[in-house]
Amino acid sequence: MKKIKLLLCVFLVLPACQAVWSADFGLLLDQSAGFGGYGSSPDFDYTGMLIPRLSSPIGSSGFFYASAGMRAEYSNGFILLPELLRTEFSWQFDNSTLTAGRMYYSDPLGFAAEGLFDGVSYSADTAIGTLSAGAWYTGFQYKKRANIAMDENEQKALTVNTDYNDFINTYFAPRRVLAALDWYNANLADLFGLNLSLLGQFDLNDPGNFSDGIHTQYLIGKATIPFYSFVLNMGACFELAQISGSLNYALAGELGAAFDLPTAIDDQLTVLARYSSGNWDNSSLIAFLPVTNQNQGQLLKPRFSGISLISLDYLARLNSTMSAEGSSVYYIRNDLGTFNDYGSAGYFLGNEFFARFYWSPVSDLQLNAGAGIFLPGLGNAAPAADPLWRMELNLVLSLY
Repeated sequence: MKKIKLLLCVFLVLPACQAVWSADFGLLLDQSAGFGGYGSSPDFDYTGMLIPRLSSPIGSSGFFYASAGMRAEYSNGFILLPELLRTEFSWQFDNSTLTAGRMYYSDPLGFAAEGLFDGVSYSADTAIGTLSAGAWYTGFQYKKRANIAMDENEQKALTVNTDYNDFINTYFAPRRVLAALDWYNANLADLFGLNLSLLGQFDLNDPGNFSDGIHTQYLIGKATIPFYSFVLNMGACFELAQISGSLNYALAGELGAAFDLPTAIDDQLTVLARYSSGNWDNSSLIAFLPVTNQNQGQLLKPRFSGISLISLDYLARLNSTMSAEGSSVYYIRNDLGTFNDYGSAGYFLGNEFFARFYWSPVSDLQLNAGAGIFLPGLGNAAPAADPLWRMELNLVLSLY
């Protein structure tokens, strides 16, 4: 009789629990394989991730989202690594949102900081636009996800594979703190959108002496001006950098335009020019130093420091399931020492060409294939160097 009463209580309580708490579960499989290299010496690499996710409302104004992954990597050896991905709590108030956890943040241009960070942020919709503030820490992330390399030691550590015998020193990203104030107005004076950000980064890798290390501050602005089927984007970044106690500054900017073409298909042409300062002798102007490395292009992938580029990109939606993209990027060095993969013979590195095809027959499946080549012979830095080429395949499958 007691067992019957207990079972009856369970059946009565379960529907009530479902009414109070409901959750959405999902499981994603993301796999990428690449093959290529310089000349006739190709390498193979593979990255696969199995990503479970969970999302659920919390009461009437809260929301919880969690995702993690088991990463399998092969590049000069195979390794299996766990990783916590976007995981955050958020609470909605009248005209504002408070978020805590591992969240996505990007400055207006993505030049200084972009990616997942651990911390807290608050945003409020006001009569003059959206105001937001946040503070984050980088040292709990997987180093290749964070992609932070602000000095030579961090650059070397980023290339070292994770060793389970020395997990703490080989898995985690450098210890840095970020704080940001942002303002965004999508339609200022009914003419253009404007996004401004003040971002500070503080080095905690040597907490015993705060004057050592690298501390940086960024003032960043971006304007977006739409005009019928044409959109003009322009932005600039001014950086102050305290390196081992000395004060320096750096500059970066971009100018781009996107055109919706008057063709029978849905397609767009984008032109973009970017600049990041290099080191000047006997000057306080140094190479632009980002917190996170936003590698440029698909093949050469220089970080945005001491580099300029001019790119042309074409994207077309062929039908409801297929799209195609083609790009051309020309790289120019702004000094001969910051990006030194091609020696110091000249400033013009060469041209990269890349094409990618996307196919998504159903919402749960996306397959894309890409191929490209970088031609140093079209520059004067290393005109006799072997071309860099690559073919890659990516599959994203929603299992649940």
